[in-house]
Amino acid sequence: MRTHKTNYVYKWMFLFSLIVLTEIVDLIVTFLFPSLSLLKFVPLFILIGILPFIMITLKEMSRKEEELRLNKLKLKNIFDTLDIAIWSHDLKSDSLLITPGIEKLYGYSYIDFYKDLNLWKKVIYPDDLSILDGRAQKLALGETVTSEYRIIRPDGEVRWIQDRGFPTLDSKGNFVDFNSVLFDITDRKESEDRYRSLVEMSPDIIAVVSREKIEYMNEAGWKLVGASSSEEVIGESAVKFASSDIINLIRKTFERPKQGRQRFEFQVRRLDGETIDVEMAATSIIYEGRFAVQVVGRDITERKKAEKTIQYMAFYDSLTGLPNRNQFRNHLNEVLTKQIEKVQAVLFLDLDRFKIINDTKGHTVGDFILQKVAHRLAATVKSEGMVSRQGGDEFIILLEDTDKGRVTDVAQQILSEFSKPLEVNDQEFFVTPSIGISLYPDDGADVETLIKNADTAMYQAKERGKNNFQFYSSNLNGISIRKMELENGLRKALEKDQLILHYQPQVSLQTGELVGIEALIRWEHPEHGLIPPSEFIPLAEETGLIVLIGKWVLREACRQRKEWEQMGYRDFPVAVNVSVRQFEDAHLIDYISTLLDDIGLAGNHLELEITESIMQNLENSTIILNKLKNLGVLLSIDDFGTGYSSLSYLKHLPIDKIKIDKSFVDDIIYHSKQGIMVKTIIDMGLNLNFAVIAEGIETNEQLDFLKENECKIGQGYLFSKPIPSEQMKEYLLSRNEKSGGIPS
Repeated sequence: MRTHKTNYVYKWMFLFSLIVLTEIVDLIVTFLFPSLSLLKFVPLFILIGILPFIMITLKEMSRKEEELRLNKLKLKNIFDTLDIAIWSHDLKSDSLLITPGIEKLYGYSYIDFYKDLNLWKKVIYPDDLSILDGRAQKLALGETVTSEYRIIRPDGEVRWIQDRGFPTLDSKGNFVDFNSVLFDITDRKESEDRYRSLVEMSPDIIAVVSREKIEYMNEAGWKLVGASSSEEVIGESAVKFASSDIINLIRKTFERPKQGRQRFEFQVRRLDGETIDVEMAATSIIYEGRFAVQVVGRDITERKKAEKTIQYMAFYDSLTGLPNRNQFRNHLNEVLTKQIEKVQAVLFLDLDRFKIINDTKGHTVGDFILQKVAHRLAATVKSEGMVSRQGGDEFIILLEDTDKGRVTDVAQQILSEFSKPLEVNDQEFFVTPSIGISLYPDDGADVETLIKNADTAMYQAKERGKNNFQFYSSNLNGISIRKMELENGLRKALEKDQLILHYQPQVSLQTGELVGIEALIRWEHPEHGLIPPSEFIPLAEETGLIVLIGKWVLREACRQRKEWEQMGYRDFPVAVNVSVRQFEDAHLIDYISTLLDDIGLAGNHLELEITESIMQNLENSTIILNKLKNLGVLLSIDDFGTGYSSLSYLKHLPIDKIKIDKSFVDDIIYHSKQGIMVKTIIDMGLNLNFAVIAEGIETNEQLDFLKENECKIGQGYLFSKPIPSEQMKEYLLSRNEKSGGIPS
């Protein structure tokens, strides 16, 4: 407004000057040329002639004046919007310009800053005043300086200010002009502080690597690699801590465009020379203007050790150190695949009279005997094949690329070796083996058949007086005939309602409360009576009937669970075993979804128990498990520790529970390694947030061990054997009477 008024005055002064000039010209012309009357009109003509020019000039001046006013208004709006203040001080004229934006930043009126030129210093946070000395020195040298400091507003609020100063020096080096742009950077600084706190306080390793050098590492990281401070690692080559192979792998991974977060597991070298296992997630970032890779990871050394322990226990017998049944089957299958045209021999050994020794002398003596037996067998077979322990007092030997004559010689050598006594605690024990032998390809073309036929031959050896060996013969077909009868009967069992379910409770080991019920199938054969699943389930697997039987079990278990729900029992799931073949059935998901809808059963009232063998096809298994989880169904790994599980895989699967196999629980009191194995599984399960269930609890000693090691759930004959549905109903009612009624 002030500028507009000034320009208006200038316009009238200009017009007045023109009129005066015209009058002066008129007087001069009249004085010099009095006789020429026409010359009197010259000033008027001049005035008329320049009038259009005057009008255009005035109009242009008005337009530019308005444009300047609008630009100043826009600039003011921009400054107001950006929370920016400008401080301009001409030291020559001692004139000061402060934009009103300073009011938003400092909370003081900009007039206050005109009144007190040191007000900007007085409001600086005391701890930040020290930066002013260095700032003043740089400004005196004519350097542009950017400072960040805190201020205290009149209401007590603390804000962060970024102050960018631009000094001007004259030719003599004198400080003649100073301009400063002020920004409020509180939000950014608080965000940075929060991020820095999270990073520094994180228990995980967080580091930034650029050009294969460590640019940053948090406290958890440098402590993990054995440093006493961050200075020991910052600037060091990443190759000092990780192999060049992993560094190159990470670099090549992020050389490809659009690479998101990637995961790596590798070993890190500490400064003291030790190595640790780490799991890292890496992603590309821009760090201080450069391309870099940020890694976030954690020490998984203990987890890796536990995995190795479980892996070892899964494939090796903890008592004797021999390969167990899983390892033996894997090895035999591999041999049969690679040596198709060569003869292989499977020797099935069972120790005679061992049970008597074990019962009379105790498990400790029995364990020593088994260890000595394993040593003798390994020394006899040597490099000709593999010796494995199947469990209890049973051993299986594989002789590779052999013939019947050589197999006979080895069997004779074994019998000869066991004619000598075994010495334990200065006592001599005589243990003899009964040996059954099957030959590939004559007696079987696959692992199960060869083992089964060798087992059949072993029983023939026992029938012939023990301490001898027998080759399998088709004449030994008594078991085969029974198998055929069972197979034929199994096909009719579903049609004739011969299959039934028994139920075994799962209880809290701490409170004794019922937390689940497992459904177990039984076959009531009209001639052979009650047939256990261990005898007919393998047949169902072989024939493919397992899928139909599995569907029946699911439907019957869900129907029974709904019936219990209608009685008022709503707080526990019913668990059903799902075979690998059934798990891989393309219609399984749809069947379970429809079944739950038809019966009206909530998904969390059904628990599916799957075996570790699904890990062999992890990608497909993960898809199926996630679909089941979306139905609300509970998922558990059955017989954990006997198969293919890797904790690094399990933790990424939607598993709710793991069940410790009965074979581990059987010997936890008498076999220290078995106890360690069970404790390891419990600890890792709890660390991964899995509920842990122990199967096959039969003694109070086993129960006490499991409770001491924080196993939460158990099942077994100590609590109840598997019972029919009617008895289970009585069991539930009896528990209610003790606890005061049916739960609502």
